Amino acid sequence: MITNDVETTSILNHKLRDKTGEYVLNQGMPRLLDLYEKYGVKATFFYTGHIARLYPEVVKMAYEHGHEVGSHGLTHEVSKAFDVMPPEEQLSHLKQSKQILEDIIGEEVVSFRAPAARVDKAFPKVLQEAGFKVDSSVSSQRMDMMFSFGALKKLHWLIAPRKAYFTQPDNIFRKGESGILEAPISAFGFPYIGTFMRIAPGLNRFTRSLLYCETLCNGRQFVFLTHPNEFIDEDKETDEIERRAKNYIAYLLGDVLRHKLKVKNLGERALPIYERELAFFKDKGFEFLTCKDLLAKKS
Repeated sequence: MITNDVETTSILNHKLRDKTGEYVLNQGMPRLLDLYEKYGVKATFFYTGHIARLYPEVVKMAYEHGHEVGSHGLTHEVSKAFDVMPPEEQLSHLKQSKQILEDIIGEEVVSFRAPAARVDKAFPKVLQEAGFKVDSSVSSQRMDMMFSFGALKKLHWLIAPRKAYFTQPDNIFRKGESGILEAPISAFGFPYIGTFMRIAPGLNRFTRSLLYCETLCNGRQFVFLTHPNEFIDEDKETDEIERRAKNYIAYLLGDVLRHKLKVKNLGERALPIYERELAFFKDKGFEFLTCKDLLAKKS
């Protein structure tokens, strides 16, 4: 499963900015769509309501290529993360983002991923009330949460099931009988995601090899996460690193160090690295599924 989070985050400038959405529309999305067509990939694209409102074409272009459109919430603002908003505000954001996307594509949106993969334990209730059926915000046994926001709640990842599972009604990190299917983002200590792929390509391939051995043993699905804004070559406004964290240690880890790592192999340089990953799965005969496809198989 190839999943893509589409937002206005400028990795180079370490902040949200609307201008980055233009680069995503004109560079990031076309580059990814061409690559996916080359390898026969059907992917899921999770959009924030904000970028969908600004640039509806960024949603239409994926949909018209046969990919699934999912929700990435209303905004990627740190202060509006789903693990800090009260349930009524979570529900409002979910419904608004869902409606924005459905108005653009004229089709029901059933899949969701939280910005920065930040969710609270009782999130399945709100997801179901908003009309979603699939979530992909958990990253089972991923160990680098201290470099991101919401680290304490992400400790629940350590005990979450590794294969796709229907959650408990009141616990997204446990297997149960709710109507929400969780598709965990792949990790083996290190995350199997675009950021890590760019920062340490060799170590990422080693992680993929371990995950592949696991898949051969138990059939666990791969869920790769990347962003179109990782494949853009945008302008740099400033060298200043915006402080988003209140805690100084969180600022050093989540803002300063994380930013310095994330700018490695940005833009067009990331494409051949990513293409090697897609070629691996193509050569091994993997089937590329969307979140909706997985739901159909599990239902």
